[in-house]
Amino acid sequence: MNVDFSDKVVLVTGASAGIGESTALLFAKLGAKLSLVGRNEANLRAVAAKCEKQKGVKPLAIVADLGTDEGVEKTAKDTLDHFGRLDVLVNNAGISARTCIQLTDMATFDEVFRVDVRGVYNLTRLLVPALVETKGNIVNVSSISATVVAVGSLPYGMAKAALDHFTRLVALELAPKGVRVNAVSPGVTVSTIVKRMTGYTEEEYQAWLSAAATAIPMGQVCEGDDIANMIVHLASENSRLVTGTVVEVDGGLRYGSAGNLLARQMK
Repeated sequence: MNVDFSDKVVLVTGASAGIGESTALLFAKLGAKLSLVGRNEANLRAVAAKCEKQKGVKPLAIVADLGTDEGVEKTAKDTLDHFGRLDVLVNNAGISARTCIQLTDMATFDEVFRVDVRGVYNLTRLLVPALVETKGNIVNVSSISATVVAVGSLPYGMAKAALDHFTRLVALELAPKGVRVNAVSPGVTVSTIVKRMTGYTEEEYQAWLSAAATAIPMGQVCEGDDIANMIVHLASENSRLVTGTVVEVDGGLRYGSAGNLLARQMK
């Protein structure tokens, strides 16, 4: 079945880089009307410009911090005011932190949960009525950190575990309304999140990716497009009876030495 989103409105959070950028570009290639959200205005507008070049459809670019109620409310209001509907919500925005229970503080916990859990919860809550109207769907972007246990992955792993269960709970609640809810759980993926978290230089980051690949059964780290392809597949009619699923895209990392790899990342 061909995938065509030319009559669909798609909201992608965390769209200014990494997985969000790849996802926005793929939806743009498939004709979607896009609402793109990010905190970095320059990057976000650059991504929006790339998307517009695909099919000539100008995205709505919303600069907002989804760790705040104001940012979430602005995102929901601006999207619905501009397009009058919503068909797909991609909850991709997220932050991470390197810490463990012996070193952490509550400010770090609150920061991660505010974006990765509370922001998703709140934005979904506000947009569910619009998704019920269109019988749309939601794709949450999780992480194998939700299920792989590694020293140092607090509180990110906890937040992503909460997101996985949120996916299942909301899927069950909204299924009778015709709204599907799924999640994609990436493994090691080329993005900006590790560099932000570690402070690695580009050279150090490339060395880390090379080391990571050796711990992955399929021998390769994921690219943003690998995750974007699964997000679009789940959002499309090709997945019309798929709901409440968490799909890992990780090259088999969760079956290999993922815990050791994630722990090394924390050092």
